[in-house]
Amino acid sequence: MALAPGLLHATAPGEDMAWFDAPAERFTESSPIGNGRLGAMIFGGVTDERIVLNESGMWSGSKQDADRQGASAALPEIRRLLLAGQNAEAEKLVNASFTSAGKGSGNGVGSKVPYGCYQVLGNLHLKFVQDGAGAPTTNYRRELDLSNAVSRITYEQNGVHFTREAFASAPDQAIVIRLRADKPGRISLDATLDRPERATTAPEGANALLMTGALSDGKGGEGVHFAAGVRVLAQSGSLKIDHGILQLRGASDAILIITAATDIHTFAGRNTVDAKKAALADLASAGAKSYGALLATHIADYQKYYNRVDLDLGGASPDETAKPTPQRLAMLAKGIPDPALTVLYFNFGRYLLISSSRPDGLPANLQGLWAEEVQTPWNGDWHLNINVEMNYWPAEVCNLPELHQPLFALIASLQEPGAKTAREYYNARGWVAHVITNPWGFTSPGESASWGATSSGSAWLCEHLWDHYLFTGDRQFLAWTYPIMKGSALFYLDMLIEEPKHHWLVTAPSNSPENTFIMADGTKAHICLGSTADMQLVRYLFSACAEAAHILGVDPDLQTELTAKRAQLAPTRIGSDGRVMEWLEEYGEADPHHRHVAHLWGLYPGNEITPDATPGLAAAARKTLDARGDAGTGWGLAFKTALWARLGDGNRAYTLLREHLKPATLETATQQWSGGTYPNLFDAHPPFQIDGDFGGTAAIAEMLLQSRAAPPDQSKPAEILLLPALPDAWPEGSLRGLRARGDFEVALNWKDGHLISASIHSDSDNPVRVSYHDQAANLVFKPGQTIHLDAQLHSVKQ
Repeated sequence: MALAPGLLHATAPGEDMAWFDAPAERFTESSPIGNGRLGAMIFGGVTDERIVLNESGMWSGSKQDADRQGASAALPEIRRLLLAGQNAEAEKLVNASFTSAGKGSGNGVGSKVPYGCYQVLGNLHLKFVQDGAGAPTTNYRRELDLSNAVSRITYEQNGVHFTREAFASAPDQAIVIRLRADKPGRISLDATLDRPERATTAPEGANALLMTGALSDGKGGEGVHFAAGVRVLAQSGSLKIDHGILQLRGASDAILIITAATDIHTFAGRNTVDAKKAALADLASAGAKSYGALLATHIADYQKYYNRVDLDLGGASPDETAKPTPQRLAMLAKGIPDPALTVLYFNFGRYLLISSSRPDGLPANLQGLWAEEVQTPWNGDWHLNINVEMNYWPAEVCNLPELHQPLFALIASLQEPGAKTAREYYNARGWVAHVITNPWGFTSPGESASWGATSSGSAWLCEHLWDHYLFTGDRQFLAWTYPIMKGSALFYLDMLIEEPKHHWLVTAPSNSPENTFIMADGTKAHICLGSTADMQLVRYLFSACAEAAHILGVDPDLQTELTAKRAQLAPTRIGSDGRVMEWLEEYGEADPHHRHVAHLWGLYPGNEITPDATPGLAAAARKTLDARGDAGTGWGLAFKTALWARLGDGNRAYTLLREHLKPATLETATQQWSGGTYPNLFDAHPPFQIDGDFGGTAAIAEMLLQSRAAPPDQSKPAEILLLPALPDAWPEGSLRGLRARGDFEVALNWKDGHLISASIHSDSDNPVRVSYHDQAANLVFKPGQTIHLDAQLHSVKQ
């Protein structure tokens, strides 16, 4: 990685620091830290500090057979009704015979049933009781430093300067907090550990507390066991435990070590046998090291990811960047430019992915890693109809490919249960996953035809497998992933049917995710034949699987079948109103401004719609977005930003990005699908969903750099588009470290809205065509070579 210089990293003020001038009053104001498995939300209370604790294995529920036995018997009649245009009748039959046999999944109430729910680990409470602890404070500052993943709180009280630092260490698998006062003996506190239910806390030696418990398995018994410990280390003062309260008195400097473990056994994680022993072992190991050593190893581990990319959008005014982050969000909403805030948000998305998704761990869920409830919204699970995929949109382009691995592990884990679901519902080979899943291998349809019948979740997941190969060229990975893709393709080969009007192959039954259409007689329905989103996803999968087989030299007959069946799939079409058709027929729209724009998947993240290769479809996509409107949920706004970027309209993309960054207030929660950004930069669906943060980061990258893989026949090279959607709001800037398909790494500089220079690095010998507006250059590399280009894309020596 020639363009990623070790641990060196320099950005302008305000681009790596989210800060606040008051303690958090609610979860979406607090500061997240995480190491992929352990997480915490720092509120920063002066007298009463609450720290929400999380562990990625805190899942209630257990394995269940959620497939409806004999569901496939209803499939011929469902299809007959759809082919006859009797969608409403088909939908009734789907609801009666073709939904999940499980309970509590899509309803978002999984905490007490087998489907399960991702839950809070607990709360660490610190009550400060030193003399004058309740006195007024001055110079309060709570910050989250993205450059080193350290949360810091400083304030003055009674003439004493207090400092708190906190970080979540991946090397030491611990959350570490340091408390300091600049005058001796001025730190006194009571520490307690609790959670809302199913936990007990007891002393562990003379200076630690241990909380243990078990979550519900959803069947009346115990499921995942958990343990969390906190140890206080202080060289001065006194320490004792009284009635479950760890009491520190008269210290000048104290370190708190927090560790936790679960015994969840699923497709990833540590597969711990004894959660208590694991938590205590981590506590002893981390507690034996100095604070300086813990901090140094944490920063080195974190920065090996974070420092790979550097973005500067110029125009950072010291007056603006010196303001607390919520004020900057409010000022941007009023139209006051703050390019550095965009960089901060971009960096925050990278920070969140590093903090919530690490190799061999569980993937980032709907809230990443962070939750404060027992019943997390929508169970905090993995939604497959855009949400978990959006979580990983930044992984490749933002040079974090290793962090994609937890999603790959999830995908691989769905093959076995998904094969059973494919047989039970469709009499099909291969495997399928529908709309939602959990650590227990849930692949059944959802509980309602209105959303749960979408069967293309597995196709969308496979796009991530293929795209990782396109970015990296890793043939060993391709050999591992090909059977997964093949199994998914086999399912759709068996599931497709021919529709009578055009004799196209279509999925049946199908949904356009969560959307409703109106039939000619005024009937509202959701179940259809071959939604456009399904067709785009299956078309992509068939191409990817056939090309992968060709590269690996396997399955020639399957290659032929996939290519032939791909040509028979229902195409993406333009309706009489000039928009991309969402369904196979020109149905009416029950909600013209629906939050999902799934029928533009082929524009982004897919690749079948481009302004140069398919200008008619690109124009129809533009008209579709105009009609859908610029409002939406948090993740919906991030998606639209990326779609406008793919259309090459930087100013419209920036308009959507500003809308995405509008402050979310207490009223936001009462306005369904209203979107925005909370004070701590979490995305507002509402409520909080992390996908919009990741989608926003990916969309910013897409505005500055786009890439296309070489076609299967290698008739032309891969392509890199420089500054394809640069808005007027970013007239100058630079970037380093973004990745492009074909195994390339890119650095750029621009000024006055025009490219100044570019550097392209490759670790392979793939050719590439680099484009900037109407200029282009064809480059050929030697492995490890960096080619520098001037504003006219001429090679220059440096």
